Amino acid sequence: MGRGESVHQEFLRRLGAIPIHGVGLSVDVHAPDFASLRRNLLERQVPPAYFEVFCSTAKALESVRKEAGEGLLTYHGEGLWITHPGVAESQSFQRAVHEAGEHLQILQSAWLNHECAAKFLAGYYYGTYLPPLYTRQSAEVIADNTTVLQRLLDDQCRTANGSTPLVLLEMPPLTYFVAGTVSIPTFYQVVCDQSPCGLVLDVGHLWTVFRYTGAYRVLTLPQFVEAFLNAFPMDRVVEIHVAGLDIHPSHRARTTQLVGQTDGTALPAWTDAHAVPIPPVLFEMLDQILSHPQLTSLRGMALEVDAKPTELIVEEFAAFSQRYASVFPRISGSETMGCGSIESPVQEPVHAASATESLEEAYDRYVRVVLGKAEPTGLEWSQNPGCAQDLDLYRFVYLPYEILHWGGDLADMFVASHRRLRERGISLEGFVAFWFRDPLPLVEPYDFFLLKVERFVDFIREVAPDLEALAESEAEGLRQAYCLVNEPTPSLQVS
Repeated sequence: MGRGESVHQEFLRRLGAIPIHGVGLSVDVHAPDFASLRRNLLERQVPPAYFEVFCSTAKALESVRKEAGEGLLTYHGEGLWITHPGVAESQSFQRAVHEAGEHLQILQSAWLNHECAAKFLAGYYYGTYLPPLYTRQSAEVIADNTTVLQRLLDDQCRTANGSTPLVLLEMPPLTYFVAGTVSIPTFYQVVCDQSPCGLVLDVGHLWTVFRYTGAYRVLTLPQFVEAFLNAFPMDRVVEIHVAGLDIHPSHRARTTQLVGQTDGTALPAWTDAHAVPIPPVLFEMLDQILSHPQLTSLRGMALEVDAKPTELIVEEFAAFSQRYASVFPRISGSETMGCGSIESPVQEPVHAASATESLEEAYDRYVRVVLGKAEPTGLEWSQNPGCAQDLDLYRFVYLPYEILHWGGDLADMFVASHRRLRERGISLEGFVAFWFRDPLPLVEPYDFFLLKVERFVDFIREVAPDLEALAESEAEGLRQAYCLVNEPTPSLQVS
C-alpha cells in the first residue's frame, strides 16, 4: 500500500466515527446573539441540524454548549497558521493548538475546520485571510503541519464516542489575485495525498476562483465547476459552506466598473461577504457540486451567516433547508464508511530544513508583492497574466481599507486622538505605511482588534509623542469594552 493510499485509509477510519450532521448554520457567537438566533429559528420551526461556531472565548463557547443542549455543534478555528513554514515547531503554535483542543472539547465537535490560509505571514498581520502560495512545496509543508496538528489533537481531546476531532481544511476565497505554479485542485490533491485531513468546500470561495484566476475568460461557469471538481479531491469533502458575495466597500467607493465575460454578460468583482444576501448563482453551483459522483464523504452543509441580520438568516435558512432536505439520505446511501477506529497512528511528517528555508524565502517575496513593495515577477505570478489590475486593487485599495476599517474603524475608535492628528495634518494613511513597515514576531492568541489598538498607540508614540497619554487612555477604554462584548450575554450565562 502506497503512502497516499495509506493516508486515505486513515482518513476513512476517522471519517467513519463522524455522524451525518445534515443542514446547518455556521455562526459567530455574538453577531448575531446565538441564543436569540436559535430562538427565532425554533419559532419559525426551522431548527438547524447543527451549528458550526466560530472561534471565541472558552466561557462563551461553554454558554453556547449549554444553550444548544444535546444539539450537534462543530468548531471553526482561528489562529493556527498551517500555511506558514516552520510554524509547527513554534511554542505559539503549541499553545494555539491547546486552546483549540479545549474549545473542541467544550463543544464536543466532530471536526476542527480551519481556513487553509493565514492572517499572519512572513512577519506581517492581516485582518482577512491571505491565501497560500499555490505551489507543490507549499502543499507539502501544509500537509506536514496539518498532520502535526491532527496528532496533537489526538493526544489532547476526545468526543463522547471516543473519537478525535478530524482536521478539515477549508479552501479560502481569492481576494482579487492568486499566486502559484500549480492549479488549486492539484494543490489540494497533494495535501490530501500526504495528510489524512478532510476538506471544506465553500461555494462562494469557488466562485472567486472562477473570477480571479481568469477562468471566466475562457469557460462558462458550469464548465469551470465541472473541470474544477473533476480535478479536486472531492472524496475528502466533509463539509460544504455557502455564504454571500458582494462588491467590497473599498472597491465600491473607488469604482463600480464591471468586467466583461466571454459571453458578453457582466461579471462583478465580488469578494467573500458573509453579511449580505446569498446570490442565487451559488445555489446553482451547489446543485452541480452535489451531483458529483466522488462526493462520498459529505457530513454537513452550512450557510455562513455571521454579522447578518437575524430576519435574513431565518429566511435564507428556511429556503436552504427546504431545498436540500433530501441530500443526506442520498449521499449517505453511497458513501464509503470507515470502522471509526483510529488505532493506526498518523504518519510522522518529514521535515526538510532546506525546503522550509526555500519556502520561507518564497513567502517573503510573496508578501513583498502583495504589499506593493515588489513587482509580481517570477513563476508564481506568471500563471495569470491578466491579474495585474486586480492585484493592484488588492494592494492599493483593499489592503489600506482593511487596516483602517476592518474589525473597527480607527477614526471611530480613537476619536480624540484622530481629531488631534487631523488638526496637525497627520493622515491615517500614514498608519497603513507604519503597519507594514517592519515585520513583527508571531504573538498569540491572534486578535486583530486588540493588535490594531496596540499598534495605533505605537504609531501615536512615533508621530505625536505628546499625544501618547491620550491615545493610551482611549486604548484602555477600547480594551475594556471589547472584553465585556466578548463575554457571554446574560441570556447565555452558565450557572
